[in-house]
Amino acid sequence: MPSPALPALYAGLGCRRGCPVETLAVLLRQTLTDHGLALGALRGIASITPKAREPGLLALADRLGLPLICFDAPQLLVFEPLLSLRSASAFAQTGCWGVAESSALALAGRDGLQPRLHIPRQALGGATLALAIGG
Repeated sequence: MPSPALPALYAGLGCRRGCPVETLAVLLRQTLTDHGLALGALRGIASITPKAREPGLLALADRLGLPLICFDAPQLLVFEPLLSLRSASAFAQTGCWGVAESSALALAGRDGLQPRLHIPRQALGGATLALAIGG
């Protein structure tokens, strides 16, 4: 009997400057494991444009063999109604209400799909992660 198709997952990540790749990797593995999700379902990772050259994010994307796609704050603002949490601190620093959730939704919706938050914001040691699906 064939196994059911894995839903395509899109990860949004936020982090403090200099966040180690290991922190990001542990957060991703822990979140996937806690929710019974497979790493193989991950199609890409996303963040906000100022993080485009963040060494930890680039190293994680390289390690996973996935693209790191970054979005500008105005592109992320449109997802505010779908967020589980709105952070005034994140807005003051970045211009969007939540980097992890917004960027996951932006990536999941990139191909014209209707994105939805699958796993809300998770945090570990200066890093945040959210997972979205499109469809």
